[in-house]
Amino acid sequence: MQITFLGTSSGVPTRSRNVSSVALRLPQRAEVWLLDCGESTQHQLLRSDVRISQINKIFVTHLHGDHIFGLPGLLATCSMAGNVQQMELFGPPGLKSYVDACLKYSETKLAYPLKIHRVEPGTVWEDPEYIVTCAPLTHRVAAFGYRLEQKLRPGRFDIERATALGIPSGPLYGQLKRGETVRLADGTVLDGREFCGDPKPGTKVAYCTDTIYCDNAVTLAQDADVLIHEATFAHQDAEMAYQRLHSTSTMAAQVALQANVKNLIMTHFSPRYAPGNNLQLEDLLKEAQMIFANTRLAHDFMTFEVA
Repeated sequence: MQITFLGTSSGVPTRSRNVSSVALRLPQRAEVWLLDCGESTQHQLLRSDVRISQINKIFVTHLHGDHIFGLPGLLATCSMAGNVQQMELFGPPGLKSYVDACLKYSETKLAYPLKIHRVEPGTVWEDPEYIVTCAPLTHRVAAFGYRLEQKLRPGRFDIERATALGIPSGPLYGQLKRGETVRLADGTVLDGREFCGDPKPGTKVAYCTDTIYCDNAVTLAQDADVLIHEATFAHQDAEMAYQRLHSTSTMAAQVALQANVKNLIMTHFSPRYAPGNNLQLEDLLKEAQMIFANTRLAHDFMTFEVA
């Protein structure tokens, strides 16, 4: 899985940072899932190497404009391009009304099926490979964090043994890798489970924005490979964070520490920490690293590989 940050500012865009959106690329499935879709997300996609045609799911945290104003334009562009087969949106109450109104009053007719799911705490989507869950965060409006978890992956395929047995490479290898039973041309029956090592844990990514520190964020992020967490404010501006129900850098780090994550990537930064001001984003990074050392600052078009 590869994470690409398409927007890392909060509230409004800046010269160097667009508003919230993150792309998750699932290369083995040739799919892209978006987390939020702020204004100009489709422009950011065009400037990245993420393929718009591969987007088929968008998970929305809440209905503030810096997280949803890019939806109507992106949906329309996908339709006019003609290369999207279907699209599913997941989000809080009101998301369907918002999208329906935008499409109705702009007289936009989509050329693909659009399904809009109203999320509730728990599992919001699942297939044989992935499960996506959500939980409410603490913000001024209904907001949800998401956990995207890959299920157990097959262990290492013993290609040496397969070669020694004269099994031809190709589809049969794929069947054995999946643990399936295979019958060869000579009638030999092989159990794919005997060719694979112990299953490996899948990757886990948690996405928590917008919110002040809350226990549900810790639960969503438990043992995650990557926690993407908002850090709108510096620690010294905690009073503003409490008033506006946003997180400080130290709150994000506390969530990462308590959840035992491997990596924390902070995003959703206030424009007040732009170059030339007393506090810089590097100061927020130092604050967080005092609590959780493996912390990074996101920036637009940054990519992160999740092993």
